[in-house]
Formats: sequence, C-alpha cells, structure tokens
Amino acid sequence: MNNLIIGNHVSFNKNTQLLGSVKEALSYNANTFMFYTGAPQNTARYEIDDSLTEKAKELMKQNNIDINNVVVHAPYIINLANSKNMDFNIRFLKEEMSRCDKLGINKMVLHPGSHVGLGIDAGIDNIAFALNEALKMESNVSICLETMAGKGSEIGRTFEEIKKIIDKIENKNRIMVCLDTCHLNDAGYNICEFDKVLKEFDEKIGLNKIGCVHINDSKNPISSHKDRHENIGLGTISFNSLLNVIYNDLLKDVPKILETPYIGDNNESKDRLYPPYKFEIEMIRNKKFDINLLENIRNYYK
Repeated sequence: MNNLIIGNHVSFNKNTQLLGSVKEALSYNANTFMFYTGAPQNTARYEIDDSLTEKAKELMKQNNIDINNVVVHAPYIINLANSKNMDFNIRFLKEEMSRCDKLGINKMVLHPGSHVGLGIDAGIDNIAFALNEALKMESNVSICLETMAGKGSEIGRTFEEIKKIIDKIENKNRIMVCLDTCHLNDAGYNICEFDKVLKEFDEKIGLNKIGCVHINDSKNPISSHKDRHENIGLGTISFNSLLNVIYNDLLKDVPKILETPYIGDNNESKDRLYPPYKFEIEMIRNKKFDINLLENIRNYYK
C-alpha cells in the first residue's frame, strides 16, 4: 500500500505555479499529480518562475513525491488528427514540451485528436506526421497518447488505432500510452475483466508503453462512446473493479491520476463545487468504499 503511486488533477496558476500544485496535491494526501501548464482551451501562457519551481521540487523531496511520476496534460486545443492548423498545432505542442522541460516534467498526456471527417487512416497519418515533427525537438519529454472513448471522430478508441500511430513514429522511445478507465469503458473495454484488457494491450502494444493511468468511473454503460467521468464507486465500472486496476501488480510503478468530477453543494444554484480527491484517495488507500462519500465531501468543505 505504501508503494501506491496515486494522485489527481491539480491547478497550476500564475502566482504559485508548480509550488501551488504540489501544495494542493499534498492537501489530498496524494504522492503524484497532473496539471495543465495553462488554460487547456487557449494559448495564453505566462513565464515559468524558476524560483517557484525550485521551491516546489524541494517540497516534493521532503514529501517523497518523485517528479518522474508527475504528469502534464497537453491542452485540448491541440488537434493533430486534422490537417487544418497543422503548423500551429505542432508549434504549440513543442512550446508545451519546452515548458515541461523547464519544469522538470518528463511525461505529457496528449489526446490523439479528431479527424473531423477526414477518416481514421488520414487522421492517424496526420497524428504521426505531427508527432514526428514535434519529437525532432531535443527534449526529455515523452508523449503519452491517451485512450479515448470514441466520441464523434476521436482517434484512439481502440488499441489497434493507438498501435497504428505508434508504428509510424520514428522516435518510439519517446512515445507512450495513457490508459483512461472511463474512456476504455465507454470505448467498449470491460474494466471488470481488466486482466484480459491488459493482456490484449500487451499483445498489441506492450505493457512497457504504459506511462500513466487515469482512474475515473463512468456515468455511462460500456460501449456508449460518450466520455462522462463519474466519482470513484458511483458509476458503472464499480469501486472494486477500479481497485483491481489501481492495485494491479503489472502497473505498480505507473502513476495513477484521478480526474473525477467536483461535487456540488446540493443547492439549486450549484454555485459551489468541492474537490473529491482527498476522500477518494482515502477510500483507495483503505480499499473500502464510503457510502457517504458525497455527503462527507460537502460537509468537509462547508
């Protein structure tokens, strides 16, 4: 249990940057975390403050957080699958990689993209072309392609699609995969039989390519292709099935990141939302589901 690498999505803001991210993660009793280096929906970015970064690294050392387990998520506006704005997408991806290098982060999760009518094969070719261009840049960052739910024209809904991308990458040492339990469920993979899912992944891609795992329950039934995250144990995947993912021996050295929804305060206006991570991580560490999860979160933050 002590070796479990578990954390969650945290904020990264202009004034506190990586130091604030570390402090937030520690407040949830996490020993890893994931963040965006700026707003995921736009290109607005501010300079990385090296002094804050150094303070953050010192705080991580003091609390046994290995920076090699910390993950950055690439912004949503990067879509490598469609040829439109390709130059911008490659340039912005490289800028994000540079920011990771400056922060000392070596893993970046990336949504493969949506082909938007071009077709899967053309989309895969576009993704591979863009990644090959980006990975020519000297950097310590590995790109972790995220498994997707298959909403709309998303690419990456199957291991076969991910494999086709990886097969076209020249610098394979810097390409990995991020498994997302909600996305896998919604794409049609049965998380209740996760050993079979891992076996298939190993046969088609290789377990050594798993860079991190997003731990999310799903609001939707299997194969729904909708991508709606649910809090741990409150969705269709089930608490015990998610525990089997989190504590799988084959993934013991892989960071697990929660991206579950914030909890509303139960009033009509829904004007306040509370992070669930402290309580979800406690459940995971105790291996026991809290039937009063939502109520306890609301009471804690009120």
